[in-house]
Amino acid sequence: MNQATASQRGRQPTPVSREQLPLSCPPRGVEVYALHPRVYLPITATGRAVCPYCGAEYVLQD
Repeated sequence: MNQATASQRGRQPTPVSREQLPLSCPPRGVEVYALHPRVYLPITATGRAVCPYCGAEYVLQD
């Protein structure tokens, strides 16, 4: 289980740095064949984003 999918199970949101933008879920580098379709999440306006497929939470770290 990767950190993004783990966060949907009551764990802390996944921190995201500005160098990792644009933010996608599943994150880049994770094989997507067994997961949901990759979606890009807007995080810069509020500093938080939630994946509509898996519920993974992300928080922007400055």
